[in-house]
Amino acid sequence: MMRRPMARGRRGILGTVATTAVVAGTATAVSNRVTDHQVNKQAAQTNEQYAQQAAYDSQAQLQDMQAQMNTMQAQQVQAAATPAGGSDMMAQLQQLTQLKEAGALTEAEFTAAKAKLLGI
Repeated sequence: MMRRPMARGRRGILGTVATTAVVAGTATAVSNRVTDHQVNKQAAQTNEQYAQQAAYDSQAQLQDMQAQMNTMQAQQVQAAATPAGGSDMMAQLQQLTQLKEAGALTEAEFTAAKAKLLGI
């Protein structure tokens, strides 16, 4: 069987198939690179969002801890400024004395109330 010579500028079926394969392969490679780039970009954005959320959470925890410390320090200052029930106890003793002097309490009631107040 004899082959016909090819005309110039025309490719045969094999040439067309080869060109199609090259074009399809190139398109697939480009498409894969674009997809990979998009996936990597999305992953980077997600990681950045996680990092920002973690920083925000850490800042909120730090502020909560600072508020707790301030509250505890205020309580310590208040506790140090007020002796253990001293002024309150004195006010109650004075009130008992006034009630006794006004005749609202008997000597026995006054003594019992004073003992209870002093923890005797």
